[in-house]
Amino acid sequence: MDFLSITSAEIQALLLTFKLALYTTMILVVFGAPLAWWLAFTQSRWEAVVSTLVALPLVLPPTVLGFYLLIILGPYGAVGGTLEAMGLTHLAFSFEGILIGSVIFSLPFAIQPMRDAFAAMPQAPIQAAATLGAGPMDRFFSVIVPLARGGLLTAIVISFAHTLGEFGVIAMMGGSIPGETKVVSIAIYDYTQGMDYAAAHRLSAILLFLSFVILATFYAINRRFMAPIKL
Repeated sequence: MDFLSITSAEIQALLLTFKLALYTTMILVVFGAPLAWWLAFTQSRWEAVVSTLVALPLVLPPTVLGFYLLIILGPYGAVGGTLEAMGLTHLAFSFEGILIGSVIFSLPFAIQPMRDAFAAMPQAPIQAAATLGAGPMDRFFSVIVPLARGGLLTAIVISFAHTLGEFGVIAMMGGSIPGETKVVSIAIYDYTQGMDYAAAHRLSAILLFLSFVILATFYAINRRFMAPIKL
C-alpha cells in the first residue's frame, strides 16, 4: 500500500469529510450548549421527551434516520417540497442535506457530555459573578466555560471524530456525489464494491490513523490540563 499514490478524488473526499466534521461540530457546540444547559437544570415535564429525542440516534439504525430525512428533505417532503415551491432546491443529495443528517446523528455525542458538565458545576462561582454585576454572556464565557471545559472539549472531540466515520445516514440521503456528498466512508464503500481493496485499505488506514491521533491528543490534553474525563 502506497500512501503517496493517493488520488485527487481521494483528497477531495478527505477534505469534504473534514469540512463536514468541522461544520457539524461547530453547529452542535454553538446550538447544542443552550439545549444541554436547559436539560441539565429544567424542571419541565417535557425534559424526558426532549432527552429521548436527543438520545434516539444512539439506538436508531442510521439507515432509518437517513431514510426519513431523505423523505422530509427530498422534493416531495415537508421541507424539500416547500423549498421547491419557493423556487429553491431541495436538500436531498446535497452537502447541506448530509450536514443536517450529520448534526442530528451526532447530537447525543455532543449534548450528553455538555449536559453532564453543566449539571456537575458548582453554582457558587456563577452566583458570585452575578452578584458582582456580570451579565449572562460575561458569566457564560468567564465562569461557565472554564468550569465546563472538560465536557465542552469532550463534545467537540467526540462529535468531530464521530462525524469522520459516518456512513449510513450519508449513504441513504446523500449518495455518492464527488465534491458534494462523497465523503471518505462512502469512497471506501465504493472501492470495496468495485473490488479495489488496495484503495479501500489506503483510505481506511488514513481514517484509522487520523481517528487515533485525534483521540490520543484528546487524552493527552485531558491528562495534562484537566480533571479526568470518561468517554
